[in-house]
Amino acid sequence: MEFHHILFSVEAGIARLTLNRPDKLNSFNTDMHAELRVALDRIQDDASIRVLVLSGAGRAFCAGQDLADPAMQTVNGKQPDIGNVVERNYKPLVLRLQNLRVPTIAAVNGIAAGAGASVALACDLVVASKSASFLQAFSKIGLIPDTGGTWFLPQRVGMARAMGLALLADKLPAEKAAEWGLIWQCVEDADFIAAVDALAKQLSTAPTKALVRTRQALHAAPGHTLEQQLSFEGGCMRELGWSPDYAEGVQAFMEKRAPKFTGE
Repeated sequence: MEFHHILFSVEAGIARLTLNRPDKLNSFNTDMHAELRVALDRIQDDASIRVLVLSGAGRAFCAGQDLADPAMQTVNGKQPDIGNVVERNYKPLVLRLQNLRVPTIAAVNGIAAGAGASVALACDLVVASKSASFLQAFSKIGLIPDTGGTWFLPQRVGMARAMGLALLADKLPAEKAAEWGLIWQCVEDADFIAAVDALAKQLSTAPTKALVRTRQALHAAPGHTLEQQLSFEGGCMRELGWSPDYAEGVQAFMEKRAPKFTGE
């Protein structure tokens, strides 16, 4: 597929996927979702890829759903089935990001609103520039936070702050988002690109499978008892203990050198 609404490249184990509708603040439409599915399939199938960086072109990360998209239009007096749009596009996108075989970084350079904010939060690490912000704008148009927003927000910032963000639709500056624990890091605008690149390079040389199993274990914990979580951890440790990266990590530790992980 030729991409028109995203940019996609792979270099040195780092996949870079950029939402590329800058004139629309990178808002999602049906065609962009189709291109995202193809790009994520390529990442899933390419063993050379060790990390994904998801970003937005221009002055925004993503402004959410494009309300001008035909899927959102009233036709012959019949209102669109927005639930179908969520089921067909946003649910699969969030689940793909959460289950991708490599760690993911959301590089938020500007406004991340609505579904755009939720997609960023679906990534493993969110790094934002100081001028960026997050906005749950749904209440302004009579909807609820979707794309996992009602799941991510209370987990990250607690119920009181999640409720305020969702009901009031106030813009949350990146610096406060980091203070609240909504995102991993807020950096100065001048340092943003370098900070994202450094993090991507660090993850691209890390033990990929161990990072993904760590993600899975952390996500599983809220639904487990302590005993169940201990068993889950044991299963992960058994698998990883037989991996080449574990053997390399131990050998490098014993030899007092930097490990050379392959991600296997």
